[in-house]
Amino acid sequence: MIQIINLGVKIPSFISKKSLKEYLKSLASTEDKQLKDLSVVFTDDDYLLEVNKQYLNHDYYTDVITFDYSVDNHVSGDIMISLPRVKENAESLKVSYEEELYRVVFHGLLHLCGYKDKTPSDEQLMRSKENKYLGMFVSCETN
Repeated sequence: MIQIINLGVKIPSFISKKSLKEYLKSLASTEDKQLKDLSVVFTDDDYLLEVNKQYLNHDYYTDVITFDYSVDNHVSGDIMISLPRVKENAESLKVSYEEELYRVVFHGLLHLCGYKDKTPSDEQLMRSKENKYLGMFVSCETN
């Protein structure tokens, strides 16, 4: 089951929950994973900061936090996203808010599929995967 939840924020109007859920299943399948239980939680900076402090002992703002409950090839977890942080990042990266938001959602799911981003080579692979799935998603949405 995939849940898309909003906590203290409005989900952007460009998001089709149905399309996003279908695409997330497809992304996992392409990575030879089966999507089981996933929550995508859209929230604000203050909420995500508290989660970051409480569960990760990090005292800074972030755009996404992923909690992984996956077992073997069965992907389960929570992807928590700060919409204001994503919007700010989009502006500084000079990309659309929509593109950056989908990139962050896919980034979270890629973490659940086993990808890391702590080393330069891991980060390069993660960016490559994000770009691949972002391109595929845009193609699906325009067809």
